[in-house]
Amino acid sequence: MGHVLAAAGELQPEHLVVVVGHAREKVTAHLAEIAPEVRTAVQAEQNGTGHAVRMGLEELGGSVDGTVVVVCGDTPLLTGETLRRLAGTHAADGNAVTVLTAEVPDATGYGRIVRDEASGAVTAIVEHKDATEEQRAIREINSGVFAFDGALLADALKRVRTDNSQGEEYLTDVLGILREAGHRVGAALAADHREIAGINNRVQLAEARRILNERLLTQAMLSGVTIVDPASVFVDVSVTFERDVVVHPGTQLLGATHLAEGCEVGPNSRLTDTRVGAGARVDNTVSVGAEVGEGASVGPFAYLRPGTRLGRKGKIGTYVETKNASIGEGTKVPHLSYVGDATIGEYTNIGAASVFVNYDGQDKHHTTVGSHCRTGSDNMFVAPVTIGDGAYTAAGSVITKDVPPGSLAVARGQQRNIEGWVARKRPGSAAAKAAEAASRGSAEEG
Repeated sequence: MGHVLAAAGELQPEHLVVVVGHAREKVTAHLAEIAPEVRTAVQAEQNGTGHAVRMGLEELGGSVDGTVVVVCGDTPLLTGETLRRLAGTHAADGNAVTVLTAEVPDATGYGRIVRDEASGAVTAIVEHKDATEEQRAIREINSGVFAFDGALLADALKRVRTDNSQGEEYLTDVLGILREAGHRVGAALAADHREIAGINNRVQLAEARRILNERLLTQAMLSGVTIVDPASVFVDVSVTFERDVVVHPGTQLLGATHLAEGCEVGPNSRLTDTRVGAGARVDNTVSVGAEVGEGASVGPFAYLRPGTRLGRKGKIGTYVETKNASIGEGTKVPHLSYVGDATIGEYTNIGAASVFVNYDGQDKHHTTVGSHCRTGSDNMFVAPVTIGDGAYTAAGSVITKDVPPGSLAVARGQQRNIEGWVARKRPGSAAAKAAEAASRGSAEEG
């Protein structure tokens, strides 16, 4: 639906109405999220395409002056350019109705375009179930997309009958009604038949996704983006790129993701609603709602959760997870750490295997680490806690109290060695034998 509305929106219509019927509660709720300005008309009973258009016109008072363009809700590959060509042909030729057509390799299931042999004018559209064998051999098909004279459309819809195999009001019957009344019926042929492909099952949905993805990647590459292996890269239509971006194989770019000039993403990365700064590198990473600063480095095997903000030339390294964390310029979180609900200043280094303990079982708490700090490996920062600028923390420490600027915090038990414990508690074990051999070796050397 979003793709169809985007294409229709390129016509800058005065009114945009979506006719809803089956599962209309879900469709209307989705429309309220993606296009709250769109009006809806309810087709309580699905009595055909003509009936649906009549419901749409009733939402606008029953008739519309000017051109009415009708599109189908299940044609996501339709482009605004094709709709502009349709509307332009309709106006230039002075037609009462202009149908968008396409020539397809297999026309099964589609309405066939029947033309006058002499003039080439459209004389009828015959649905597949109602077509003769001769008509079924026609490869030019109706896309279900039309441009109408609004006043003539409203009048013709009142005269549409239901004496067909489906017992429905066919919108295509309007063409015959207008033609019999002496009005001109024309056609505009789509440049690519795949644009008008409808979605009737999940096989067709997957094929449409593939075609759209190819289209988007082609546009990106022609604008200066390097896609190393287009067959293994997937992008959403809302993703944006700057020049000289490199996207490596196995990468998915989703939502409102933006890749700035010269950055590299992948291989094997999935970025959703993520902004990657110029010259940054993101490798084997999952990122949702994050910002990666200019020249920064992420991964491999990192997980950036919503609210992550990595500063310029910062680093989030291997097996690091971040959430709701602001990490300053030049700061590094290189290995095996969790940083959640935190603010870290500039040019600080977080030691390996560090955990920002932000959750007490009921509430989340914040940790602040200043600039130019050096925290030891295997640290626990039990929030809320603040580490001042230039402070150090010793390896293996559990930090529960604020550390003043320039201080060294040591929060661990004093080491105590119990001599001979293995021989007494694990006699005959491999460890005991190894210790005994080491003791003999030391004694012999002595």
